[in-house]
Amino acid sequence: MPNNTFEGTENVRPDDYTSMGGTGQAFLTTHWSAIEQASATDEDKNRALIGLLFKKYWKPVYCYLRQKGYDNEQAKDLTQGFFHEVVLGRSLIEKADKSKGRFRSFLLIALNRYLINIRNEQTAQKRIPKDKLVSLDVVELPELPQSVKKLGAQEVFNYAWVSALLERVLQEVEAKCHQNGKTVYWQVFHDRVLLPITERTKPPSLKDICDKYAIEDQIKASNMIVTVKRRFQTALRQHLQNSVTSDDQVNAELEELKRFFPKMAQDGE
Repeated sequence: MPNNTFEGTENVRPDDYTSMGGTGQAFLTTHWSAIEQASATDEDKNRALIGLLFKKYWKPVYCYLRQKGYDNEQAKDLTQGFFHEVVLGRSLIEKADKSKGRFRSFLLIALNRYLINIRNEQTAQKRIPKDKLVSLDVVELPELPQSVKKLGAQEVFNYAWVSALLERVLQEVEAKCHQNGKTVYWQVFHDRVLLPITERTKPPSLKDICDKYAIEDQIKASNMIVTVKRRFQTALRQHLQNSVTSDDQVNAELEELKRFFPKMAQDGE
């Protein structure tokens, strides 16, 4: 998985989030509160915010634009322009209705408004200072499966959002497993759960896993998998808390994610 770093993200931790309160309590999530605090005069804050949003959402925006019929260069230019407009163009923020919950739904509405306001690629470029562009030329552009390419633009947006989110969460879980001395746990999870899902292959037996990694018995190997799955679920929920406004919405997002990686949503073998 590519490890993409974007200009302006150095002061923002990718796992920042605001914890939820109890049932019925309103709370400010990271994405909503950050964009509401965007200032026309604080360029450092705006650059960091653009970098954060760009890092987390550029893939679904780019894929949506491609599915709408824009070619590669047009989609890249419009993607870059949109993230500056959504932060610096106050009209987009002022029209956002946080009570509707999903931040990605707001982005999609804002993106369509942006496209209406942009008449052509040249107009988009004129609206963005050259020194503030975050280049898409240095990243690996997403390649959608043929089955996904047949979907509508909004479905493609959602698929790309899910894929990018899962990529970030898995990278985070893998890194923490290595940091905490649980590299073998991750390798077992990778071989038994993740690789068969991503490559659509039959998972190896627990006996083969134990032989490969010199694990004493199959129960221990199974428990390793459960441990990583639970870490994955915890990290995924924390990431989702960034962009919705209630526990119910987090649960709804999790149900949607299960369509893509159903085995990861389970607690055990």
